[in-house]
Amino acid sequence: MTINNEVARRRTFAIISHPDAGKTTLTEKLLMYAGAIHIAGSVKARKASRHATSDWMEIEKQRGISVASSVMQLEYRDCVINLLDTPGHQDFSEDTYRVLTAVDAALMVIDAANGVEAQTLRLLDVCRARNTPIITFINKMDREVRDPITLIDEIEQTLGMSVVPFTWPIGMGRNFHGVFDLRRNCMRVFQPGEDRVSNDDEVITNFDDPVIAERFGASLTDAQQEIDLIKGASTTFNRNAFLEGQQTPVFFGSAINNFGVREVLDSLVDLAPSPGSRKALQREVQPEEKKFSGVVFKIQANMNPSHRDRIAFVRICSGQFKRGMNLKVVRSGKDIRTSTVVSFLSQRRELLDIAYPGDIIGIPNHGTLQLGDTLTEGEALQFTGLPFFAPEIFQTVEIADPMRSKQLKLGLTQLGEEGAIQVFRPHIGNTLLLGAVGNLQFEVVTHRLQHEYGVEARIAPAKYQIARWITADDPRELQRFINANTHRIAYDAVDAPTFLASYGAELSVAQENWESIQFHKLREHAGLVFQTHMDS
Repeated sequence: MTINNEVARRRTFAIISHPDAGKTTLTEKLLMYAGAIHIAGSVKARKASRHATSDWMEIEKQRGISVASSVMQLEYRDCVINLLDTPGHQDFSEDTYRVLTAVDAALMVIDAANGVEAQTLRLLDVCRARNTPIITFINKMDREVRDPITLIDEIEQTLGMSVVPFTWPIGMGRNFHGVFDLRRNCMRVFQPGEDRVSNDDEVITNFDDPVIAERFGASLTDAQQEIDLIKGASTTFNRNAFLEGQQTPVFFGSAINNFGVREVLDSLVDLAPSPGSRKALQREVQPEEKKFSGVVFKIQANMNPSHRDRIAFVRICSGQFKRGMNLKVVRSGKDIRTSTVVSFLSQRRELLDIAYPGDIIGIPNHGTLQLGDTLTEGEALQFTGLPFFAPEIFQTVEIADPMRSKQLKLGLTQLGEEGAIQVFRPHIGNTLLLGAVGNLQFEVVTHRLQHEYGVEARIAPAKYQIARWITADDPRELQRFINANTHRIAYDAVDAPTFLASYGAELSVAQENWESIQFHKLREHAGLVFQTHMDS
């Protein structure tokens, strides 16, 4: 196959949702339908021997939640699908945001009982900013849920995009009988409790049969009336509007029962875009170009705790990857070896010989690669858009056993590099400062320090509540500011200088007194390129 053909058969997407909407369960079932796994892991049975394939971290297995992004590759209908499962918990929105920079589409999961929830809105804002196409799956129709027309109206009003139902539920809860395919004018009958793929689904096409009407009763009658209403009121599906993030096709089902999953998988193949061009500071990069380029959007430490490894997740943007090829880290100018590059099925990894744009590859490294790094065959490119947010909560960290200080430093360095937490080194003093968006991040870090690095760490509230990265047009002015505020200056994982404040008023005073200094809420990795999200 040519590189154009390989690009055309790639689909790279992320699954996003509010916590407990069923995202990880749907991920499992998509893998199962594609033949990647035979029995879906039990997400809710936390003490069972099976866990979700996409949840590999010990704390995830204990709590039944996803706190780290997972990457899985599978083949379905001659397409290579790269599926990225993101954390649902809002405390890990940074990780989710970075994952969304590496995909070409998103699958949004909505709990039919709760509708559009806060975290869904936050993630949709990210997708909208990037014009990411979105496919919607309304889950848990086998439970007592909200009226489907109300749900459709809420999606349209809240998310500000037109909704095009591709399937429609027949009943709900105990009276959930199946879904009607609006494009094929047929009904697939619901069969609960399946944990394996079945190809003998009951499909009904003759709705004039009185036996069918008697079998499904009022649920079918009500659904037929709703379908007539929907057909008259809904917008016609427009693929261009979908690709621009202005329109979302909607599917109904029950992921836990494998119902409606096949339709979603088919829609990803039929509707989601293949990899497109990617913006770099220097130029726009096309996927069909001969030369390899890729960007590090995630780093994960200790996927294999016995080997203390660190894997850099790289989204291929152009060209063909071949095992053993020389790649250059543009930031540092260093060359890296690619003889042990891997592909993923969550925690299971396989050595990779060849890969194409849209694929996610894993490069084992020991601190050579950082979040946001661009890899090329030599060209000086820097892909943009990988964000780091100023933390909103700060804690100091102390060690119970001073003899383990080396392990503490190693653990925090590695966890900081992967973006699990932000670690700040003060200009004066030795007490490391941890910064996070949410409190659960601190809980995960202390858990991982103990189980992966053998370090009992104590964290306590810090005196700071605000952090802003600082830059200046004149480097001498920046140094003057640092010298005058040494007790408030710290450096992050890439040594970017940061101003720390306990109160908003302290930040305001610094801004008024130092007009030559820019204070930033957001930074990009690219050579410390800061976006213009500054305080007024």
